[in-house]
Amino acid sequence: MTSANPAKTTKPSIKPETKSGFKSSDILIVIVAIVLCVVMIVSSIIARSESSQLKPLPAPELSEGQRGELGIDKNINEGNIDQYLGRSDSVYYDMRMLEDPAAYESIGGDRYLSGFVDGFEIVPYPYLASVKGLPAAVGEGYTGETLFTKNDDGTYTANYQESETILSDIFPKDKYIFLMCGGGGYAGMTKDLLIKNGWDKDKIYVVGGYWFYNGAHNVKVKNDDGTYSFWKVPYHNINFNNLTKK
Repeated sequence: MTSANPAKTTKPSIKPETKSGFKSSDILIVIVAIVLCVVMIVSSIIARSESSQLKPLPAPELSEGQRGELGIDKNINEGNIDQYLGRSDSVYYDMRMLEDPAAYESIGGDRYLSGFVDGFEIVPYPYLASVKGLPAAVGEGYTGETLFTKNDDGTYTANYQESETILSDIFPKDKYIFLMCGGGGYAGMTKDLLIKNGWDKDKIYVVGGYWFYNGAHNVKVKNDDGTYSFWKVPYHNINFNNLTKK
């Protein structure tokens, strides 16, 4: 009589429970969240520190005589703009066209954008609103499409549904705005356009004309052979074909 071997029983392996209950992926998410929080806090501290170190700006004040008529500021202009470049609380725009139809050579200027102050971006005023009041010697200026039409009573009418949005995107209302052009005219016209559309006049500075700038941040676009290197220009164009006419 043979005896059968008793069947062997296999005990199930039981993994010890972890007290925390966290998976490795959960821990990674927590670490990433902590790092992001730290980065945001440090960035905020740096931004506040930088803002507190910025030199206070004098209030806009018109120059005397013809420069004042163009809206050019007495305290911040071509002569000292270098001291106010690169501010994180400000934007900088030169309002000239790459090539203007008006003959500015007749008044000692240049119809081409022959150079600009480093730190300024180029947004042609003639694309923003209709050009009026140019000196008779330069002839007729740009007469093409514009975001706004300047009316005879000094108000402005938006020509496109996107006109106000584009203006706000270019000129943030929470920033100081420094405006320049060739002789000061387009910059003054831009300030008038902004004020009439709700911008704070005390945050806009017309700093004069590039033609009179002799500072250390001159970016020359006109070459010695008379050609122009427009590839250097930080230029903002407006494609009116993509806008919705009112």
